Amino acid sequence: MNNNTGSEFGFGTQIRKSPYFDATVRWGAKDFSVYNHMYIPRDFGNPEQNFWNLVGKAILCDVAVERQVEITGPDAARFTQLLTPRNLENCAIGQCKYVLITNASGGILNDPVLLRLAENHFWLSLADSDILLWAQGVAVHCGMDVCISEPDVSPLQLQGPKSGEIMKALFGESIADLRYYWLQETELDGIPLIVSRTGWSSELGYELYLRDGSRGDELWEKIMAAGAPHGLAPGHTSSIRRIEGGMLSYHADMDINTNPYELGLDRLVNLEIESNFIGRSALAEIRETGVSRKLVGLEISGQPLTGPNTIFWPVLSEGDSIGKVTSAIYSPRLERNIALAMVAIECTENGTALEVQFPDRLAAATVVEKPFYDPKKKITTKVTV
Repeated sequence: MNNNTGSEFGFGTQIRKSPYFDATVRWGAKDFSVYNHMYIPRDFGNPEQNFWNLVGKAILCDVAVERQVEITGPDAARFTQLLTPRNLENCAIGQCKYVLITNASGGILNDPVLLRLAENHFWLSLADSDILLWAQGVAVHCGMDVCISEPDVSPLQLQGPKSGEIMKALFGESIADLRYYWLQETELDGIPLIVSRTGWSSELGYELYLRDGSRGDELWEKIMAAGAPHGLAPGHTSSIRRIEGGMLSYHADMDINTNPYELGLDRLVNLEIESNFIGRSALAEIRETGVSRKLVGLEISGQPLTGPNTIFWPVLSEGDSIGKVTSAIYSPRLERNIALAMVAIECTENGTALEVQFPDRLAAATVVEKPFYDPKKKITTKVTV
């Protein structure tokens, strides 16, 4: 799907377009892929320049593919807790939380951001898997009074150090009071929105959840106009920055056969709460017995990688396969190849020497601490002014 003009893309009707599709083509989108049965822009000309735009100023990304599962009804809170092992008892109205959706075996089905809009009104802002169908299936048999649907909601991501200034230009000074992982209901010239201080970039950023798909083009242009004095560029989610930040990608760093303990996400599992959430027994057993593999950071020697990996490269120890590279990229800022890899537990200590088997060569690699950049998340959590 790589062409130069919108008329040459040849998109069909079986894959949905976002409300921002025409705007992204107009602003230079050159390549698309499919995510949650929708087209998502993946290229605006130069991935490295996209990275520098993100970390230097700001980018606007069409992430309408992050579909929402809306959970409402008298039992919405209890049902939502049934889906995740993370304790939601203290999740306030207006708060967001990163959660895992697990199956009966403790495997991860999705890692959405949860938004609580009201006492019994939740959104799950999805990664790439069919959680709408999963949630509706669970609802059929759980005996709870809930309604599960996909609303007309399409998020944009405004990310980067200048995003706060752009948001103030759009919404006024008070938007600076929005805290990390909190949301507010608002509007922009009559366009209905939920705005949250979240994003998939490891940078300061916001997500703007459009609640009327017919106004997507209008919203995109308003944001780009407000951002012009601040150097805002159209962009796409940056593999470089997200791997630097140790952010996980579903289907790459985890899947249905991965459990939270293998990812080091123990904090997202609470086995002390009353809810008999899906996967509770399996996760209790995994915690008791331990895991045989774990996700680690790697530095890979050799020439800079020319792009992200498109297959899982084997990881070797003394000639034996002990895991796989899940995500890899060259970081121009760090000037080295960095990767996330799922490896045998005995090979997870920092400093462990390993090898990565590329299709045409073998490269030395070393287990290192992750995230690779800003490990204390000072960038994303800083107080805006």
